[in-house]
Amino acid sequence: MSVDSAGTILAGTHSGLVAVAPSGATTEVGTSDDDLMGLAGVSGSDVLVASGHPGPSNPGPNPLGLRRSDDGGRTWTDRSLLGEVDFHALATDGTVVVGFDGTRGIRVSTDAGATWSAGATVAAAALALTPGAVWAITPAGLERSTDLARTFTPVEDAPALVLLAGTGDGLWGIDADGYAWRSRDGAAWEQRAFVGQVEALTATGFDTAYAATAEVLYTLN
Repeated sequence: MSVDSAGTILAGTHSGLVAVAPSGATTEVGTSDDDLMGLAGVSGSDVLVASGHPGPSNPGPNPLGLRRSDDGGRTWTDRSLLGEVDFHALATDGTVVVGFDGTRGIRVSTDAGATWSAGATVAAAALALTPGAVWAITPAGLERSTDLARTFTPVEDAPALVLLAGTGDGLWGIDADGYAWRSRDGAAWEQRAFVGQVEALTATGFDTAYAATAEVLYTLN
């Protein structure tokens, strides 16, 4: 999920992008029906990146590589790796993009997804960016990189997170038991509300995050 410039919560689905209302109701955004396996955005802006597989109305190559939208998902352009990579996890700050390619490990772009370099050969279930750090949930738990994802170090005493979202001033996560957590620095964590088994997480800052199931949207603060 991501939050656009108007404060609308956007979520990637197997049949395109949707806007999520506070009630949990969804409406389609744009006309793409692509299967968005990975989606990330810059909170508070209309910049999105996505990956996955072409939908029924898209005759293009499979997988999608990296696609980018600058208008909140109403239109998309092919950015790179078309027909080559299906990113299952993505994070971006608008310039840096990190993604897990599902096979070889992390890939890193410092030019908004135009070109890529190899990062660590780890499997990432979720990725997040904060100033100066890349965060990944791996089979070893929460890990942190300070060299643009070339190497990662396990974060001691972190919660057993399954979802992760980064902001300019901290991190939010959901653990395996369904509790929300937040941290300023990734070292000290504060347990927040119980939300259960949610499917997606995004945050606008240390003070506010959103978690969603297929039917319910939770506001975390």
